[in-house]
Amino acid sequence: MKTLYDVQQLLKQFGIYVYIGKRLWDVEVMALELDHLRQARVVDDKTFVQAKIVLTHEHRLEEQRAKIKHQSIGGI
Repeated sequence: MKTLYDVQQLLKQFGIYVYIGKRLWDVEVMALELDHLRQARVVDDKTFVQAKIVLTHEHRLEEQRAKIKHQSIGGI
């Protein structure tokens, strides 16, 4: 599991479709859903950790993009 798409496909296997409309929020909701799957013991440790790493990485990227966007708007 290497991409956000891979995590989406994992969640899809359990009938979980996430689309809030803002990518950062989508990632956060996916992380919550993944936590719930882990608590229900339907996702193994390896899969859970791999998916969490992907989601953490994507979350950081989105925060950086938002920060850059905010700085560019503020600098006008």
